[in-house]
Amino acid sequence: MTAQASDADRRVLVRPAWLEATVTAVFSALGFDPSDSARIASALVEADLRGVSSHGVMLVPMYVERLNAGGVTRERELDILYDAGAAVVVDARGGMGQLSSPQAMGHAIERAGRYGIGLVSVRNAHHFGAASRWAMQAGQAGCIGVAMSNTTPLMPAPGGAERIVGNNPLAIAVPTSAGVEIVLDMALSAVALGKIRLAASAGRPIPDTWATDPTGTPTTDPEEAVVGMLLPAAGHKGFGLALMIDVLTGVLSGGGWGDQVRPLYREPDQPNDCAHLFLAIDPELLGGVENFRRRASGLAARVRESATAPGVDRLYLPGEIEAERATQQRLHGVLIERSGLDGLLAAARAVGAVVPAGGALN
Repeated sequence: MTAQASDADRRVLVRPAWLEATVTAVFSALGFDPSDSARIASALVEADLRGVSSHGVMLVPMYVERLNAGGVTRERELDILYDAGAAVVVDARGGMGQLSSPQAMGHAIERAGRYGIGLVSVRNAHHFGAASRWAMQAGQAGCIGVAMSNTTPLMPAPGGAERIVGNNPLAIAVPTSAGVEIVLDMALSAVALGKIRLAASAGRPIPDTWATDPTGTPTTDPEEAVVGMLLPAAGHKGFGLALMIDVLTGVLSGGGWGDQVRPLYREPDQPNDCAHLFLAIDPELLGGVENFRRRASGLAARVRESATAPGVDRLYLPGEIEAERATQQRLHGVLIERSGLDGLLAAARAVGAVVPAGGALN
C-alpha cells in the first residue's frame, strides 16, 4: 500500500454543516444552552476547516471527559475583577475557552474603540482552541488583534531535561483593504502537542525534530513524545518567547503560570487554570484606519510579489493557506482524521446526543 493510499484510509471527508451540528448536539446534551453549544462547535469546526485539526473536533472527547469530571465548568459569564479603562482583568471561572474568549476579545475591541487600545487579561481560564479565531475577531472589527495563552509545561529550557514552560500559542491578525489578510498563529514548540496526538491516534511516526522521549532524546515515536517533551521552535528563541508569554498571561493576570497550569489530558477533575491575554489596537489611534489598511495591503502585496526561489510558483502571507483551505473545504467538504471522527461519534454516544444523518462524503 502506498503512503498516499494509507493517508486516504486514515481520513474521511464530511459535510461541514453536519460536523458542526454533531458537535453542537454533543454540548447541548451536556447541558449547554443551544446558542453556546453552537458557538463551541463553530470554533472547533473552523479549526478543522483551516487545516488546524489539532484544535478541531478531535478535542471533543477530552472536553467531554473534563466537563463530566468537573475539570471545566459550565460557567459562561466573565467576572470583571479590575477595570482600568483601557485594561481589564477578568476571571473566566473555569469555563470553556470558546465561550469566555469571544467575550474577552469583545471587551478589548470595545475598549480600543474608546481608548485606541484595549487589553484584557484572563485568569482561571480553560483551553481556547485555535488562537487565530480570537485575533481574527478583532481584525474583523477593524483592529489589529493579538491573542495568546499559556499551557501546562511541555518544553525544557535550552540544555534542560525537565518540562518548564508551555508551548504557549500566539496569534496576530491584521486587517487590510481586502479584509483580514495577514494572520499569524503559532505555538512556540516545533509543532503543537495536538499534532503529535493526532499522529499517535493515527499510528504515524513523527519527525525527530518535534519532540523528545522522557530522557530528552529526540524521538520519532509519537507515544514516547506525548510522555516526553516538546522541542521549542528555533531553539532558545522559541523558549524565550514562550517564557515571556507565560509572563504576559499567567503572571500578569494573577492566574496560573508554569506548572500551576494543569494538563488537559490528565487529571480531568482538576481545573486547567491557564491564562490568556487579548489585545485590540485601533489603527485610528495612529493616522486613521483607512490609511493603515492601505499600507497593510501594500505590505501584503510586496510579500506576494517578491522574487521566488527556484521551483517555487507562489508566495503566501501568514494565514493565507489556511484561509484558502477553509474556503475550499466549506464548499467541498472538510477532511478530518478518521480517528477524530470516531472519537467524536463515541463522545456523542456517551452523552446521548442525537447525531444527524448524512455526514460522510466518501
